Amino acid sequence: MPYQFEDLKKSCQNEWQAYIEHSFVKQLGNATLAPEAFQHYLKQDYLFLIQFARAFALAAYKSPTLSDLRQAKEGLQAIVDVELDLHVSYCKEWGISEQELADLPEARATLAYTRYVLDTGNRGDLLDLHVALSPCMVGYGEIANWLNSRSETIRGENNPYDAWIAMYESEEFQDAMQAEISWLNERLAEASPARFKELTRIFSDATRLEIDFWEMGLKQSD
Repeated sequence: MPYQFEDLKKSCQNEWQAYIEHSFVKQLGNATLAPEAFQHYLKQDYLFLIQFARAFALAAYKSPTLSDLRQAKEGLQAIVDVELDLHVSYCKEWGISEQELADLPEARATLAYTRYVLDTGNRGDLLDLHVALSPCMVGYGEIANWLNSRSETIRGENNPYDAWIAMYESEEFQDAMQAEISWLNERLAEASPARFKELTRIFSDATRLEIDFWEMGLKQSD
């Protein structure tokens, strides 16, 4: 039976749940997250996005087809021309200046995940890179949907983090998430058992590093 993205999630079900339902996420949804923790996360997420853009540049280099090349170009363009500008504006609303963002050192959790993604992409092929990126590209959309499924989640002006949830529940992000899952499903369907085992290790490692990123935000660690 052909492998699918759901099989990757099942291969590390406990880690995936710990990531999607992390205390940082729960507190964000409950409007109980310390503002300082969210600000620390926002700063590091800016640095994360820069490395994410580099990963899409690497995806362009690794692309074997014109279709893959266009997809990588669109991803890079979206981050550099849209997402980073939006992130800078959002940070300003939280009292974080663009100069402060430019002067930031990367936290260890930021370094660990982003360099793991780039190293995986350098060592492997385009599928390896996409699998390493997928906990972020798919996970954030699933997190927004999970938050909206909970009765404890507070929406609207009573939650200072409502705009964050709205960003990832948006039709644009959800469509991008589904497009990524479809791309992965097509490639995973052709994977042998041995190849899929390699990919599950990448997915598990990347998911655990995403958990560490939440921990970094929650504990405001460097």
